[in-house]
Amino acid sequence: MDIGTIIGIIMGMGAILLGYILEGGNPANLIAEVSPFIIVLGGTAGATILSFPMPELMKLPVAMKNLFFNQKNDPVGIINQLAELSEKARKDGLLSLEQDAQNNENELVKKGLALVVDGIETEVIKDILIRETQLHESIHESVAKIFEAAGGFSPTMGVLGTVMGMVHVLGSMDADPSGLGEKIAVAFLATLFGVGFANLVFLPFAGRIKVKAEGEKMTNDLIIEGLLSIQAGENPRIIKEKLNLTLLEKLSGKSKGKKEANVEAEG
Repeated sequence: MDIGTIIGIIMGMGAILLGYILEGGNPANLIAEVSPFIIVLGGTAGATILSFPMPELMKLPVAMKNLFFNQKNDPVGIINQLAELSEKARKDGLLSLEQDAQNNENELVKKGLALVVDGIETEVIKDILIRETQLHESIHESVAKIFEAAGGFSPTMGVLGTVMGMVHVLGSMDADPSGLGEKIAVAFLATLFGVGFANLVFLPFAGRIKVKAEGEKMTNDLIIEGLLSIQAGENPRIIKEKLNLTLLEKLSGKSKGKKEANVEAEG
């Protein structure tokens, strides 16, 4: 379980409820009316579904699992593991990694080692592994866009619900003006829910998915570089040093700057 996601949700909603209570509000009033929830959540869901094709929406369950559960993403551990594998390959040959290829917990390492053991050409291995990582990246990117879209629709649906409520309130003023303030307050609940869900759920979910995707990509890049180095028969110590430097560059953003510089030079 990703405790950070749970803490963030509880802290954000808890702080708003606490502030509401300190202002003299009754939390029961926020859930007494069901219609604002239906308008905001139902309208947001409908608009989001209309905005994306079904294959994109089918990626949601996978991303939600990554959102609430920590995936094994330890770049330092991966580097040490690759260094050990390179040491083993250097002593006993690449075929000695066959058992590791079957039992490794990391799917990308497992697939890459199998290709290395089978003697597949370097460029082919690189192409397969890069396309594998790009597939996962596309899933994260698509789901982040879905949550960002929901974060845009939600406040609008809240305003729509408030306008609908105000129309009802104004239409009943002549017949029954009593309780006018309470009815207006109920109407504005839709706006509250719309803005709240957008800024406490949908947009933060999109941001967290992006951050996790970046961490996964960083680790996958290290895996690909390490596996190709193992296939090339490089010195295990050199492989470890090289991967450590790559990790430091990625963490500091230096590798991104170098990439942009290369693009400008080519231009």
